Amino acid sequence: MIDRKIPPPIKDAIEYKLDLKPYEFYSLDNNVPVYSINAGEQDVLQVEMVFYAGNFFEEQKGIAAATNFMLKNGTAKHTAFELNEAFEYYGSYCSRSCFNETAVLSLHTLSKHITKLLPVMQEMLTDSIFPEEELATFKQNSKQRLKVNLQKAEFVAGRLIDSYLYGENHPYGTYTNMEDVDALTTDALKNFYKQHYLNGNCVIFVAGLIPVNMQQLLNDYFGKLSVGKPTGVIPAIKPIPAADKKYHIENDPTAVQGAVRIASHFPNRHHPDFKKAVVLNNVFGGFFGSRLMSNIREDKGYTYGIHSYFQNHITESAWVISTEAGKEVCDATIREIYKEMKKLREEKIDEEELLLVRNYMIGGILGELDGPFQIIAKWKNIILNNLDENYFHESINEIKTVTALDLQQLANKYLSPEHFYELVVY
Repeated sequence: MIDRKIPPPIKDAIEYKLDLKPYEFYSLDNNVPVYSINAGEQDVLQVEMVFYAGNFFEEQKGIAAATNFMLKNGTAKHTAFELNEAFEYYGSYCSRSCFNETAVLSLHTLSKHITKLLPVMQEMLTDSIFPEEELATFKQNSKQRLKVNLQKAEFVAGRLIDSYLYGENHPYGTYTNMEDVDALTTDALKNFYKQHYLNGNCVIFVAGLIPVNMQQLLNDYFGKLSVGKPTGVIPAIKPIPAADKKYHIENDPTAVQGAVRIASHFPNRHHPDFKKAVVLNNVFGGFFGSRLMSNIREDKGYTYGIHSYFQNHITESAWVISTEAGKEVCDATIREIYKEMKKLREEKIDEEELLLVRNYMIGGILGELDGPFQIIAKWKNIILNNLDENYFHESINEIKTVTALDLQQLANKYLSPEHFYELVVY
């Protein structure tokens, strides 16, 4: 019998053995790869079709995001309203998302409705017509949203810091202006659609309680399309960073706070330093108990939150520190950020703090593996970044074994103020 007076033993998260449930892999008749996780207790299903159709491949600003969005805005057979009704009738949700390298068409539905909805997705992918009136509405809404966002310091800072790091003509540094939205035409969208959707490259991710005939269904609806297997190669485009590294920009004379962005180029996930640096980033500013939060939020009270992170790009990456602070303390915030960098360079992290960070990271990963949608998201990140199946376990091992000396050496290599671009937008 359990003695309720004795508390259960506390077990550190790093003592757990983490495994990433393996996927089932198969190819459709047109060689489009499919990665599948059959798991979960609810009768729900997620299908994500990932096309290499992000802004990395556009020749006209804004064309990738506009084309992706308007896949659901009308086909030769159905209007935008009818397409939306087709999904809502079954309590399902079809979304579109556009990123730097990829663009996604995703479906969330009860598994039993999949045979009704895959034909609708197929129609969107093969028969979109990009109606003039829908494009006009999209442009009007986009410009209104952009007008509002351009009044926000954090939005402007996010655009500008990338342009300083990579150059305005680099896919990671470019951003859309009003005139770019005005320049969008139906013909331009159709051309991009034909090249990158009808005849592009695609990979499919499926997760949830998967019907036994799912492979046949996917093959019936998508295996005959002209799309093909991705090459896995994203063309490398050399960044042309800005010459100056420090910027103060007044965006709103009446603003009471400013957006601070500090960023430096950093190797991508294939570099041997990356996995260890993820641990260092968490110590520095990656979670609520980080040094930046403890100093700048808890001790100084300059901000509600401050974070550091690595950009999730495929060919290039950057180490970014992001916060919003009172206008009068933005410069002081930057000084404190550099002070924390200096401490990490000069002093080894003590074992208690390192254990805390290890447990936080492993605990976070445990949460990220809770369910089929989270598991397939892990695999998707690994696969789209052209990493092998060992990456997950190697990352876990680095979290558990990286030493304080390793992290100090990384700090000396990467966390020096002269490496960083510095931007404040008021």
